[in-house]
Amino acid sequence: MTVDHQIIWNETKDYIFITLGLLLYAFAFTVFLMPYEIVTGGVTGMSAIVYYATGFKIENTYMLINISLLVVALKILGFKFMMKTIYAIFALYFMLKFAQMFMPTDEAGNFIKVMGEGQEFMSLLVGCCLTGTSLAIVFLNNGSTGGTDIIAACVNKYHNMSLGQVLMSVDFLIIGSCFFFPQFGGFVDRVHKIMFGLCTMVIENFMLDYVMNRRRQSVQFMVFSKKYQEIADAIGTQMDHGVTILDGHGWYTGQEVKVLCILARKNESVTMQRLIKMIDPNAFVSQSSVIGVYGEGFDEMKVKIKKD
Repeated sequence: MTVDHQIIWNETKDYIFITLGLLLYAFAFTVFLMPYEIVTGGVTGMSAIVYYATGFKIENTYMLINISLLVVALKILGFKFMMKTIYAIFALYFMLKFAQMFMPTDEAGNFIKVMGEGQEFMSLLVGCCLTGTSLAIVFLNNGSTGGTDIIAACVNKYHNMSLGQVLMSVDFLIIGSCFFFPQFGGFVDRVHKIMFGLCTMVIENFMLDYVMNRRRQSVQFMVFSKKYQEIADAIGTQMDHGVTILDGHGWYTGQEVKVLCILARKNESVTMQRLIKMIDPNAFVSQSSVIGVYGEGFDEMKVKIKKD
């Protein structure tokens, strides 16, 4: 595969997974959250608050807010990021629109509560686990659903703050705005809405960080083998990974040994172990988790350098 073909395939793969993530989000939001009038964060949550209070369509509010934020994405995140953001905004707009059309309703025209009456928290739990996972899928493939995701991506680009932390701060303000809508009922009812909204915020952002960190988690291999050259060549050519060879000294045997030090993603662990075992079944291998790996092929260091 040529470089151009690889670039095209990577871009196509990003759009495929962004679409799948958006489909999951639209499904979870429409099926599990909207029928119970559960408040969430983000622009979708803000749109839902407007919908619950006024009846103005969610997808229309969502589109109006996002259009005003696209300028920020263009200036800070670049044209490439904005193209995927525009795609995600319009795709989610139509997905939310059609998802509501396919949702069954009762005689009064209200959405059917799939989990049953009185199951608000269970529906919240299932829905937010799915929406949090869907947002992680979108972010891991260089996309954004727009709105507060743009703000989170902008902060994450320059500061070492997780996406979940940034979204949680913004979502707290959005959810708290429920208190100022008398359409949600009396004081107790509005506090109840806010408490449920805070639960959605915590669960959704926990799932977002969990899925993203699982995907980005790295491991370190220390390989002791007489066939260290063959193993290093195989890892370099077949897995396209750099290998560092360290000089070691066996305390018991008194012999000089070569130690391979390799950093890789956690999802590459099984492939790495199989490759080592095929070359030297008797190799001594140590695998350990590392908190963070920064540099070429891994994450970028997002810290500010203090000037004297």
